[in-house]
Amino acid sequence: MQVAGRDKENTTGRRRRQSVSHESALIGLDWGTSSLRAYLFGSSGEIIASRREPWGIMALPAAPERGGFALTLEQICEGWLSDNPKLPILACGMVGSGQGWKEAAYIDCPADTAALAGSLTSVSMAGQSGNRTIHIVPGLIARRNLPDVMRGEETQIAGAFAFIRETSQYDSATLVLPGTHSKWVRVNGNGIVDFTTFMTGEVFAALSQHTILGRLMSKDDSSFHDAAFERGVRTARTAGTGGVLASIFSTRTLCLTQELPGSELSDYLSGLLIGHEIVGIQEKQPTSSPIYLIGADELVRRYAKALAISDLEPISIQNATEVGLWQIASAAGFVTKEVVP
Repeated sequence: MQVAGRDKENTTGRRRRQSVSHESALIGLDWGTSSLRAYLFGSSGEIIASRREPWGIMALPAAPERGGFALTLEQICEGWLSDNPKLPILACGMVGSGQGWKEAAYIDCPADTAALAGSLTSVSMAGQSGNRTIHIVPGLIARRNLPDVMRGEETQIAGAFAFIRETSQYDSATLVLPGTHSKWVRVNGNGIVDFTTFMTGEVFAALSQHTILGRLMSKDDSSFHDAAFERGVRTARTAGTGGVLASIFSTRTLCLTQELPGSELSDYLSGLLIGHEIVGIQEKQPTSSPIYLIGADELVRRYAKALAISDLEPISIQNATEVGLWQIASAAGFVTKEVVP
């Protein structure tokens, strides 16, 4: 999906209004914990304009009890709402959590795009542009001995389905969504079958910022150290029965023995944790189906390199959230045309 245009913003965040009523079809919101992205879609699924603000559910411009969610929506969609009072609004992410605008209950796996569209949660809003209904995408739950959940990723996966249908001849695939809580998702023609969460990103942040491992790391070097990262991945593959809790201390000892400088420790630890993640998933659910990567460019590059070291060749999918919002809106009947990325 291509971006057709973007709003102009000045340093105060006030936007130059666009006349979009003749071509707009949907407002899509990717509303997470720390940020909010808004997309204005045209009638063919193209993005007319997009905006981003640091207004996640934990950083609203006004407190929730003072109408913070509604005010935030009015601000980020300034001009879009007044130009088309009947424009449908679809939101995904932590806005549907217990700490969000209104809790959207988890639905059970297996689930497909139609199941997501059929389980939307609605919240009413009275604002300057009139009365509005915002539809929130549900999260997913995998019920087993140790249950697992996702919220936000299900929309990215709905977008990935469109790409996979067009490009793959396989009946099943594995989707990898790197992040604070990385997801490994098994999908087939019936939708999302199962998934596993790894707290890789959060553990990396905690270890590098709040433990003895971080004290030797150089904080002023932002370059990527390929060899150190690769060494971390390979160390994870050969760690043996000691596992991650035994091998992470090597981040410190390799520096003490002058085998790695402090500037390379962060990338070594990153490779080590991602490597253990891959080893763990291969032990749980080995797969010969295609692997797709969805996420931020830097993380996707790291995971692609780590997977290649493990003799796996992933395919990267771009703009999955945007496409997923449109696909769910189409399945819900808000728009009439499906698009593919």
